[in-house]
Amino acid sequence: MNEAVNELPKGVLHLAGNDSKFSLMRYAPSAETEYFVQHYWIVRWDLRGKEPYHQTVIAHPNVNLVFEESNTRIYGVGKSTSVRVVQDHGWVIGIKFKPGGFYPFLGAPVSSLTDRSASLEDVFGSERRSWERSILSAPDDQSMLSRTEAFLSERLPEKDPNVSLVHEMVMAFRDDRSVIRVEDAVRVTGMNKRALQRLFDRYVGVSPKSVIKRYRLHEAALRIDKGELADWLDLSMELGYYDHSHFIRDFKSVVGMSPEEYRQQRENLTTPST
Repeated sequence: MNEAVNELPKGVLHLAGNDSKFSLMRYAPSAETEYFVQHYWIVRWDLRGKEPYHQTVIAHPNVNLVFEESNTRIYGVGKSTSVRVVQDHGWVIGIKFKPGGFYPFLGAPVSSLTDRSASLEDVFGSERRSWERSILSAPDDQSMLSRTEAFLSERLPEKDPNVSLVHEMVMAFRDDRSVIRVEDAVRVTGMNKRALQRLFDRYVGVSPKSVIKRYRLHEAALRIDKGELADWLDLSMELGYYDHSHFIRDFKSVVGMSPEEYRQQRENLTTPST
């Protein structure tokens, strides 16, 4: 049985204000697939009789394979936010590969998928419809997970040692608040700048700078959504920024609005209408 993953869902904007519309469950991979997979995720929604909802996400540095009725796709890493229109009712199941974990399946630079998607046939040579029917018709989460893991287990490539290396680097960038610039990444990894950029282009799909920025903004958006509205200067310092103007500029460049505008938008979502 795949165990549920209890970490907070960073990157899904305003999730706290919309949790009544959706359920999100995440599950750890099996020992057989964990070298490549970070976790599996299942989203269910029921908006029958309601307006379609536009869900905005700051992408993680991970490739996702999403099984969805008539729309199964492999999604590369986006450079900014992406918007998914959710309507009616339904469910999807996704495989979230570790940073670097999809390269052995693709056999080409993961940057070729950046800001785009590919079909199941393009990468795996597998017929989409039969797998959609098999996986999405399963009666419960564990059955869906078992069928999804069966699909992946039959197609596992050889283990590439760079997958572990890249994953460790990305986790270090996520957890070390002193890593803000590419120069900081060079210091932490001990790898020269050009080599590090080439490695990330091939295995992650976006630059080290992009990875660092999105993790800081994931944390910022989550803090705002939870109502932990510290002074912007204090928040920027906690996230490792040297000055709050740099933080505000980064936030706006990715999210499309300032932190203050985002905070106000959250309040509008969570304040009952009269």
